[in-house]
Amino acid sequence: MKIDRRKYSVIELFAGAGGLALGLEQAGFDTKLTVEINKWANRTLKKNRPNWNIIQEDITQISKHGIKKYLKDNQEIDLLSGGYPCQSFSYAGKKLGLEDTRGTLFWDFAKILKEIKPKMFLAENVKGLVTHDKGRTLQVMLDVFREVGYSVTYKVLNSLDYGVAQKRHRVFIIGIRDDIREKINEDYTFPSPYKKKLVLRDVLKDVPTSLCAVYNEKKREVLKYVPAGGCWRDLPDDIAREYMKTTYFMNGGRTGIARRLSWDEAGLTVLCTPSQKQTERCHPDEIRPFSIRENARIQSFPDDWIFEGSMAEQYKQIGNAVPVNLAKEVGLSIINYLDKLEGKKRVRRYNLSFISDINIFNHVKETIEKPTFIKAITLK
Repeated sequence: MKIDRRKYSVIELFAGAGGLALGLEQAGFDTKLTVEINKWANRTLKKNRPNWNIIQEDITQISKHGIKKYLKDNQEIDLLSGGYPCQSFSYAGKKLGLEDTRGTLFWDFAKILKEIKPKMFLAENVKGLVTHDKGRTLQVMLDVFREVGYSVTYKVLNSLDYGVAQKRHRVFIIGIRDDIREKINEDYTFPSPYKKKLVLRDVLKDVPTSLCAVYNEKKREVLKYVPAGGCWRDLPDDIAREYMKTTYFMNGGRTGIARRLSWDEAGLTVLCTPSQKQTERCHPDEIRPFSIRENARIQSFPDDWIFEGSMAEQYKQIGNAVPVNLAKEVGLSIINYLDKLEGKKRVRRYNLSFISDINIFNHVKETIEKPTFIKAITLK
């Protein structure tokens, strides 16, 4: 027995070039609204999804005046998502609440969350948020989310574990509205890692031609000595001393300097500027950074997702994005959780009054309330 899966709605804040929004769409979400202040990122969104309701606006103004006026109907929103910046809070030796975070972009996210009260929310951020200010910054965020009425959990995920040829760690905070959590009566589960880990060879075949940054002549002269998979430690000693300057004598690996990647490894975190010193990601065969479309592939964007703006702006948009396939897998896990609520509703709608024998009644009732039965009838 197959039942059509309902399409859940999502509002995306801090949408950027759409990595998170696209991944959620691929998972099955219906994008009701995106908000992004950068004009080039907005043009990217409009170029690729002209049917989306895309707002170019300062999030502080939206939280001030309310977001509901931008929605085309009064439908309950299933998910609020977005990646607000990591910012410190001013402590005064007390537990901080929502109003104490005023003046940060986190406050605007939380205020909009409080306004629309979606069933769930997804907030993603840099891995460093977990340890920022000895963990107090994250704790304030979790306390505020609970104050607003959500059960919360978080986990650092590596995109390499989810069909992305890139080592990129991001923290995902998932919130469930308290009444929804009570109805489902189960904890949310993060997606399980893939068994297969992709490498650059898997994703950089037949990449379309695109704009590509170049290294200056000095850097080219250095990188020509570095083999695939190597770094500054593979340089001739005199060149290494000259290139590394005083850091040559410091302890630590610093293996990101003069780094050339290998086809048989995953990419390092895609950056916003591809040719800055100490974070080189040199092409395995050629003496150049990865191109726009190569970086997009490493971020798991499809080739038909077009980026607007200058070359520098396109690199920035791609570097700031959430890897699409990672977003998709988190989205699927959220849908799986929300489906449990729909499944419980369907079980309650079954009419068993026609069964007169109480033993048969109880047997049928127990069968259709089993999680395995609910999962079976909700799958396409």
